[in-house]
Amino acid sequence: MPPMLKAREAVRNMKEYHPPLSGREGLRLDFNENVSGCSPRVLAKLGAIEGDQLARYPEREPVERAVAEYLGLSAPQVLLTNGVDEGIHLLCGTYLEPGDEAIIVTPTFGMYEIFVQQTGARLVAVAADPDRGFPFPTSGLLSAITRKTRLIAIASPNNPTGTVIQQSELLTILEAAPAAAVLVDEAYYDFYGETFLPLLAQFPNLFVARTFSKAYGLAGFRVGILAGSAVQMKLVRKVASPYNVNGVALFCLEEAIADSEYVRSYVQQVRAGRNRLQEELQHLNVPFWPSEANFVLLRIGAKRLEFVRGMRARGILVRDRNSDPGCAGCVRITIGTEAHTAILLTALAECLQEISWSSEAVAHPQKASM
Repeated sequence: MPPMLKAREAVRNMKEYHPPLSGREGLRLDFNENVSGCSPRVLAKLGAIEGDQLARYPEREPVERAVAEYLGLSAPQVLLTNGVDEGIHLLCGTYLEPGDEAIIVTPTFGMYEIFVQQTGARLVAVAADPDRGFPFPTSGLLSAITRKTRLIAIASPNNPTGTVIQQSELLTILEAAPAAAVLVDEAYYDFYGETFLPLLAQFPNLFVARTFSKAYGLAGFRVGILAGSAVQMKLVRKVASPYNVNGVALFCLEEAIADSEYVRSYVQQVRAGRNRLQEELQHLNVPFWPSEANFVLLRIGAKRLEFVRGMRARGILVRDRNSDPGCAGCVRITIGTEAHTAILLTALAECLQEISWSSEAVAHPQKASM
């Protein structure tokens, strides 16, 4: 029998990532999307698109210049990507060889692991401690750095915990691993307000990723940003398609970043809703971890599936995170507008009562996190 087609060993051994993308009818507080929608200016721009524009290959560079100016960077420092996912993929493709090592802090965004494994590199996971509030494990990460370390991926704020890395911690890592690409994924930056973009001029091994999927309400456009030093970004561009971002997204993106009042208003509502949810969780004695993102991670314990189903029965989708390292019994809830938060809080109390949930049966995070 002739040999059969086989995928590379690295691909055959890869972990699979299966987000629940179907049956999402209701108030979608499960995927950290903007649940209000995009700016009306984007919708108006969409209505102005003409057929011949859809027939052309998209021109990314003019919009990149506008986005770079918006970020206070030069155009050669910025690459628009097909969501943050592609930015991660491009960094792995640019810097990782089979046998290299990449470090992540768990729990975190699942696609880091997927794209690292595709290259045949070795994934090194450093665990954050849930019982201490998931603080960034700086000493553990520093101990994991070796001569083979070529990528370190850090989400700040982190998904699903909502925690952040402090600048002093990041500086220590950058200095300890000058031969590694250090990615700070700032997908939830807008809800936090602190960025590491100013450090790009100082550290040629630093990269920062952003997305327009969250605060801007453009998840369906799949457009993100990867920024770094001009020298390193020139190399990253070599492995990127010149048409990686679709023309409709490029046509509308400048309107999205121009409507700063829309984004400001939405972010303000999310931050207020985040405070309200955390106060209510504390009142109900539900364990949770304080968040700097547009979601909160809470621990329901053994009744988490009943809770998820009970919330769905009330028209609200929340995300089961039980399988994430350190997140046994945990559920993540996205924060939306003021009106969405009011609906959520009513349903939350009703659902907990319906399933006869008791805090006595749940291991609480560190008391300082309550």
